Amino acid sequence: MLDSEKTIKLLFLGPSGAGKTTAIRAISDIPPVSSEVSTMDAASDASVSTTVAFDYSTIQLNPNEILHVYGLPGREHLDFMAAIVGPGALGAVLMLDASSQTLAQDCRTAVEQAARIDPNLRFVIGLSKTDLAPEFSMETMYALARRMSLFVPIFSIDPRDPAQATQLVRALLYLL
Repeated sequence: MLDSEKTIKLLFLGPSGAGKTTAIRAISDIPPVSSEVSTMDAASDASVSTTVAFDYSTIQLNPNEILHVYGLPGREHLDFMAAIVGPGALGAVLMLDASSQTLAQDCRTAVEQAARIDPNLRFVIGLSKTDLAPEFSMETMYALARRMSLFVPIFSIDPRDPAQATQLVRALLYLL
């Protein structure tokens, strides 16, 4: 890295299956380093993948700025990774699964995780799988955010879509 190069560290936080790894893949300039493993979903007996350490990639913002992107695991027993990877981050994207029956608790947990990393960590919220949750409405999420005293940008996105995933990162960079 050149001395004149500026690095920015951003995190993707949220529960397992919310789309953190997928979003990072969608926006990365290089293939991400990923620590995904296959596991069995107890609810459906289906094989799913989950991050067990972290995902990492970079995005060249301009000739002198590199965005370092880290995706943290969403499983509670792997929460210790936040203390290892999180320090020095300038902001975070909180990815939440809108089809989850535990959306409100998932949001609280992600916000608490962000606060443990840095009480002043700025973040945006990305909601995935809204198309799989016919009962979900953005107004419900806005109401939850108000109850939690969160005044942050909230987006419904498809993390597979590079333009939509990039919108989250741009919104976060704008906050910073």
